[in-house]
Amino acid sequence: MISIEEALKMISNSTHSLGYSENNLIDSLGKVLSENILAPIDLPPFDQSAMDGYAFKNGNENVYKVLGLIKAGDDASKIVLNENEAIKIFTGAFCPSSADAVCQIEHVIQNQDGTLSFLPKPNSQANIRKQGEQIKKGTVALEKGHLLTPASLGFLANLGIDVVKTFDIPKVGIIATGNELVAPGTQLPYGKIYESNSIMLQAVLKKYGIEKVILSKAKDDLEATTTTIQTQLQSADVLIISGGISVGDYDYVSEALEKNGVKQIFHKVNQKPGKPFYFGVKNNQLVFALPGNPAAALTCFYIYIVPAIRKMMGGTFEMLEKIEATTETSILKPNARAQFLKAKYKNGNVKILEGQSSAMLHTFSESNALVYLEQNKVIKQGDKVETYLF
Repeated sequence: MISIEEALKMISNSTHSLGYSENNLIDSLGKVLSENILAPIDLPPFDQSAMDGYAFKNGNENVYKVLGLIKAGDDASKIVLNENEAIKIFTGAFCPSSADAVCQIEHVIQNQDGTLSFLPKPNSQANIRKQGEQIKKGTVALEKGHLLTPASLGFLANLGIDVVKTFDIPKVGIIATGNELVAPGTQLPYGKIYESNSIMLQAVLKKYGIEKVILSKAKDDLEATTTTIQTQLQSADVLIISGGISVGDYDYVSEALEKNGVKQIFHKVNQKPGKPFYFGVKNNQLVFALPGNPAAALTCFYIYIVPAIRKMMGGTFEMLEKIEATTETSILKPNARAQFLKAKYKNGNVKILEGQSSAMLHTFSESNALVYLEQNKVIKQGDKVETYLF
């Protein structure tokens, strides 16, 4: 049995980023850039008005003759303002280089003779977005390894970019094992339970940009488990198996993985919940076998599989966001295993919840964090604790 730190290191050392492909912007959300992107233009590409108002050139008096107007989209590159001249302009429109500033419409005074005055008069270059002030042509707009968010895609579109190179998203397979499992939405016979792990794990994968998952179920039978794993390994970059990895009489996953040529890296981690957690590799394929208990399975997924998937997609082997929070709960009984405790975090404080059983998803559904407690450690109310946010 190894430590959590050793398990994380072994997984990281065995995880490699996938290849890359070109994608349209809208298909790149949640993916990671595989190369630096240089700005093909200045942004903004010309001096722009930041307001509806009047662009003007200073003169001796605060009285200005109006020449006309410039709408957004007009080419005003040849318009020249002389002293005490102004031109009506709209937000985002091309601002003539001869303009000293733009006075917003609320500060414009219409004189009876058709001229304008400004009160207060803007400072020099006020309300003008200068060409290239956001980014200059040829500079790095987004770096390799950047996770593409909706704002990222908008920024790239603003630069005129419509195709980007991104790391490929891993193909993921999930196998749920157990004779006792039946699908939600069907009649529940006595002795059976509804299968929840595959739904839960698909939901987390979707959150990290993995929409397509190949699902399989396997009976508690060595031949059936071996065949199902063999089929999944034909296409999966990451194979996640739920249940069947402990030491019961009907736990066949470890043996079935060995029959399929999967090399075991470790089996069992000194933690609670999730002690039976397994990790193996075949070529560059990653294989994770999770405990069947739902809360234990989800804990292991967040702690170990999320960082691996991030790295495969071109990012870093990065765990959930970690902060120090003040605990509202005391844990005075030490445990021989390190613990991940379901908790509720808010405004710098964290409350460890009741119902920490590895089978209890109800508590997990009310939590938004995991508090990490080292083995043989106790905490008192008011202590600072290591907290991982979902």
